[in-house]
Amino acid sequence: MQIPFTACPGLFYTTPAQDGFLYRLRIPGGIINYQQCQIIADIADNYGSGYIDITNRANIQIREIKQRINIEVLQQLQIFSLGSSNANIDHIRNIMTSPTAGIDTEELIDTRPLVKAWEEYITANSHLSELSAKFSVCFDGGGKVAIKYQPNDIILAAELDQSDVYLRLYLSYGEKGEASKDTGILLKPEESIQVLAALAETYLKHIDTKAHRKARLREIINNITIETYIQQVKEKLSPNIFDIRKNSLCDSATLREKNHLGIHPQRQTGLYYIGIVVPLGRLESWQIRGLANIAKRYGDDNIRLTPWQNLLLTDIPQNQILEVEQKITNLGLNSSPTDIKSSLVACSGKRGCAAAATETKEDALNLAKHLENLMILDSPVNIHFSGCSKSCAQHTQADITLFGVTLETANETVPAYQVYVFGHLLYEYVTLDKVPALIRQMLELYQKERLSLHESFGQFIDRHSHQLNQLFSKSSPNLTFTILKSHV
Repeated sequence: MQIPFTACPGLFYTTPAQDGFLYRLRIPGGIINYQQCQIIADIADNYGSGYIDITNRANIQIREIKQRINIEVLQQLQIFSLGSSNANIDHIRNIMTSPTAGIDTEELIDTRPLVKAWEEYITANSHLSELSAKFSVCFDGGGKVAIKYQPNDIILAAELDQSDVYLRLYLSYGEKGEASKDTGILLKPEESIQVLAALAETYLKHIDTKAHRKARLREIINNITIETYIQQVKEKLSPNIFDIRKNSLCDSATLREKNHLGIHPQRQTGLYYIGIVVPLGRLESWQIRGLANIAKRYGDDNIRLTPWQNLLLTDIPQNQILEVEQKITNLGLNSSPTDIKSSLVACSGKRGCAAAATETKEDALNLAKHLENLMILDSPVNIHFSGCSKSCAQHTQADITLFGVTLETANETVPAYQVYVFGHLLYEYVTLDKVPALIRQMLELYQKERLSLHESFGQFIDRHSHQLNQLFSKSSPNLTFTILKSHV
């Protein structure tokens, strides 16, 4: 079996981590059924340490694997669609779409058939394995749970043009970390796979296939210019398919992402989906089995993973919601959007990654325990613990970011955090014992001084953007001795 070189974890090749081998199950669209859940739980128990992690691309990772998974088990995973039938393309990043595709009350198009069609296309075209393992495609159906703001090389986002539904094309280029840019091009949904194929082939044309590190699409476009790239894509298509339609971006394209957690009506009358908080994206194998049983008994047999590292149970009849909620509680989980853990993100940390400076997951859970006992967070605040600069767990900017560092003293090396709000560095070298109190005081300041319950943390920060240092200095008067530097 010829597997392309990649530093990214996958299923058909092993990636060593600090805590053992790491396997990643690529799940296009993020939907898994009862039987698949049972198989995943078995793998976690038999090969790992009895847990799985949901990633920010709605994948599943199994960590702490001490021995390679044998070929018979890998083949079983293929049979049950937990591994690509073409191992050569299994390293390509997971195809993303909204976790509410097909059930969203506001969506313009069900994107699940598009995800399936694109997955079938890349599976049938092994030469696309030469693309960067980070090559990523996203379909947004235009619903209330938006996915088009997640980082991806190519985004096709549904919108109305008069009475017709089109897919607007966004491409990643410019500075690293910038959001994908609107090309002004609208496509008919039935044209999307042909256009994606041309986009991928044009990208591949400019890659040095012999290099171990394949250039990202952003780098290729930056090198040849967006105009040249679009023109070369157009040359691969029939004129009537890529006859560029330039439209100004609609007002409706502003951020409309709504919280997916809690209980929400589906477009199917009488049915609901429940968004469940998965603390730091981690589930024990017994919880996976329990959720699968709930999905099979009360829902549509499926669990939907989200890029926010939570999950949905779908097709729950209204008269069974209370019973399902109790069973979720019995699994040690909940569906509350105000749970501090609902917006808490952390990478694997020092235990799982040699690059990490801190035990991020442990520190994040300690923060959650501290906050749960002392305050109610009535508006979601995204808090991201990152052990190093790679920011593996979350690529988008968080409300509050804690970046792991080490503090060198005369006698020892002490783990600590730099604390940022929306990219503004506020505190350096905050030691672990002072982190919970500092974050609590920052959140209490926000709740006390916001204009209303509807002012988000981001809006609050933006309003005070020119005086953040002064603003937060009064939130931590007793912590100044732990902060060696403070600036914006």
